[in-house]
Amino acid sequence: MALRHPSPFRRFHRFSTPSAMSNPIAPLAVNTRMHRAALPLLFLLLGVIYASWVSRIPALRDHLQLDPASLSLFLLGGGIGAVSSFPLAAWLIGHYGARRACWYAGLALLLAIPCLALAPSLPLLMLAMLYLGVCSSSFNVAINALGAEAEKIAGRSIMSQLHAWFCVGTLSGALLGSAIAGMEIRPLLHFGLVALCALIPLRLCYRALPNDRPQYIAGKKHFALPHGPLIALGVVAFGGAIVEGSVADWSGVYMKDRLFASDGVAPLAFALFAGMMLLTRMVGDKLKEAFGARRVVAGGALIAGLGMLIALVASQIPLAIAGFALTGVGVATIFPFIFSAAGRHGPTALAGVTTMGYTGGLIGPPIIGFLAHGFGLPAALSLVGLLCLAVALAAGRARWLE
Repeated sequence: MALRHPSPFRRFHRFSTPSAMSNPIAPLAVNTRMHRAALPLLFLLLGVIYASWVSRIPALRDHLQLDPASLSLFLLGGGIGAVSSFPLAAWLIGHYGARRACWYAGLALLLAIPCLALAPSLPLLMLAMLYLGVCSSSFNVAINALGAEAEKIAGRSIMSQLHAWFCVGTLSGALLGSAIAGMEIRPLLHFGLVALCALIPLRLCYRALPNDRPQYIAGKKHFALPHGPLIALGVVAFGGAIVEGSVADWSGVYMKDRLFASDGVAPLAFALFAGMMLLTRMVGDKLKEAFGARRVVAGGALIAGLGMLIALVASQIPLAIAGFALTGVGVATIFPFIFSAAGRHGPTALAGVTTMGYTGGLIGPPIIGFLAHGFGLPAALSLVGLLCLAVALAAGRARWLE
């Protein structure tokens, strides 16, 4: 399935073989389709990989018998890896281009997933999670840099559609994870199959994208923290990352421990969360054109707060899942529009704003875990609902969102 706009990567290669020259239309048509599909497919792959390990957090926790505080340390490792990786991601893009950075980080990411299931202790699990965080965030920055450039070439908003493909991946990965967990398949086999199946499409996407390797400029600064109006974008990304990360990491645990959902049912909260994010992002670009990015993001944050309230007061599993799904509707447009706005100012600005976003992802889920250890998970997650209100206020003041 391809995006409905003309591909910004409509660049054709010359074919020198006799068979290609004798019938150039067929290879050119195939090449065009792959150009169109490559970027959405990269977002989809990231979503599948992310949801695959998130859906097995309860199994990883039970395997090592982790309490909420120990589970928070595990998640903290991923956040530290993500935040510390952004200078590396910016350097890779600056020296090799987003295409090569995507390929290098993608290969490292596929090697990282099985390490989570192989870790025999909490310290090694934290180390594996740190490595996963570095690889995942580097890959994320690279594909968003490709998306921002594609949006410039297309001359219209397409970032929400690209992030919708990420949601296709998270929804697919979460549903697959739910089914695999229900069949009592071990995480190691699960993660290994995901890595092997993702390798071929990753290589095909890399070959289909145009070569964007930049010219090296000595002394050029490739990374800087946000400053000026970019700070407002970073604040919105910071809050949005806490909300999204907290739901992704803790919704399954909440469903299992609070509402006594089974291992097969607990991941459905995240699956519906991701599914509603997908549906919202499919129409996100049209909403942006009709109402403006600031209004859409601010209104969505309020909806997310309402969804968290429903999930936390629900006493039945279906109603709690519906609350998490509504939260997905609310947070769906935050990252596409933030990345789009920051990407218009170049990869350095994109990496800086993304750093603030992932810093929220760093401190958010672990803080939820530490609070849950002392006050209970429902009380800890109630802070996520309050944070949605703060995100709405910050989005209203982020004038560079437009």
